[in-house]
Amino acid sequence: MALHLLKMAVGIDAVGHLAQVQKRKMARAKGGHGASGLRHFTRNAPRRSREILDGGSIYWIIKGAIRVRQRILGISRGTDAEGRRYCELSLDPALVRTIPRPNKALQGWRYLENSAAPMDLDAGDGVTGDMPAEMVAELRTLGLL
Repeated sequence: MALHLLKMAVGIDAVGHLAQVQKRKMARAKGGHGASGLRHFTRNAPRRSREILDGGSIYWIIKGAIRVRQRILGISRGTDAEGRRYCELSLDPALVRTIPRPNKALQGWRYLENSAAPMDLDAGDGVTGDMPAEMVAELRTLGLL
């Protein structure tokens, strides 16, 4: 069973903003000497990498709620020119919106068990139709959906 990571999207206002920022990063990586593809760097590497690479995603907290996820394609470790260690996460560029779930701020990242991960927004039962994501989340919290 997959294990996920939970991380704050610092400085990001909305899912669309995250998409724009990541698109710019990928364009810079292609134009420069960096590797192509979407990469996210963290200071510490997860010890449970095998579980994460078995279908895990990074769930982004945006404005106090988990709102979107991206599949993690690879995890590698390295050392920069100053001798500091880092972890590089290779991400699928596709952003999958989730049913928004409030989550308090955190530093770094945390593991997120599959059973605790919010459902994908489009994986619902078809009842929600074109309702705004926040309304769907509130109705689910109230037990009405």
